[in-house]
Amino acid sequence: MSPSITENLRPRRKSLEGQNSSLIFIRRMRDEDLPEVLTIENLCFSNPWSKETFRGEIQNKAISFPLVVIHSWQKRIIGYVIFWQIGDEAQINNVAIHPDYQGQGFGEIALRYVFERLRENGVHFVCLEVRVSNLSALALYRKLGFTVLGVRKEYYTNPVEDAYVMGLMLD
Repeated sequence: MSPSITENLRPRRKSLEGQNSSLIFIRRMRDEDLPEVLTIENLCFSNPWSKETFRGEIQNKAISFPLVVIHSWQKRIIGYVIFWQIGDEAQINNVAIHPDYQGQGFGEIALRYVFERLRENGVHFVCLEVRVSNLSALALYRKLGFTVLGVRKEYYTNPVEDAYVMGLMLD
């Protein structure tokens, strides 16, 4: 993957025109980001990732791309996206936007940014898992073009719940 995905880059205006894209920028996650990231993780998920898990993603530069979404004028992390790229496929592993900023389009902007970078790097297929009860995430993923490919029974814990496996062709 080209180093451009790890630099401080704003989403491209052409594809994000009319959205809040000027309010955020996206860069690679760093160790010093973890306090803010962990706060968001704990607010958003009933079974949150640990600091060690995030640190592992930061250190796994071969395939892992942990990105933070930073509010431009507040200078604070409001979310993150973590994905793996292996060849021409990508797996979205974790996406979260701080509850105070949800419903304002920032998750969509961040994911569209990721998809643009993935296309540039030859990725043709993206997949993810999502709780079947996470209606807001499901609505966003469907809006972005994902379709349900299958179900992973009892995939999540705390509470135990099935996951939809969703996929998106980027071509």
